Amino acid sequence: MTDTKTALLNVAEQAARTRGFDGFSYADLADAVGIRKASIHYHFPTKAALSAALMDRYHDALKADCDRIDAAWPTAGQRLLALIDIYRDALSGGKTLCLCVALIGSRESLSDEVIQKISEFRAMMVNWLIRVFELAAQDGSISSLGAAPAEARAALALLEGAHLTARAEESTSSFNQAVELLEARC
Repeated sequence: MTDTKTALLNVAEQAARTRGFDGFSYADLADAVGIRKASIHYHFPTKAALSAALMDRYHDALKADCDRIDAAWPTAGQRLLALIDIYRDALSGGKTLCLCVALIGSRESLSDEVIQKISEFRAMMVNWLIRVFELAAQDGSISSLGAAPAEARAALALLEGAHLTARAEESTSSFNQAVELLEARC
């Protein structure tokens, strides 16, 4: 059985990923979880606190995913393809965005703390991708390599942008088309 705090985070993440940060309220969460709206404030006094908790959880989950990829796949190409699959799966057929992209679309509504957490998340992903592209320079499993930092920033921007186009069309086909060249390099 899921505890109330986890249930609230699960529902809030799904709502943010489908409707954006401004697309749900505490009343929506209370209805979905089956508690009083006032009870949410016990766990998350403000929506800013809720969004900070969401980013912390998301950061930890993606870092764990990257660690699992590193442990499971020896080549850079395999690691990059595994990350692309994680982003593809996060689309839920074009119905959702990754949390970072979903939240940044509401930047003006976010606290400075959450904007900082998004920056930290993106830095973690870029640094992981830099290591992937540095490995690619050694193992040759990704073709046409440029400088690892530039490759990493471009790959993350491509994945995030492909998420937006897939969400706009509510289909993973545009995501697949956007990442086709990147996948072909592996």
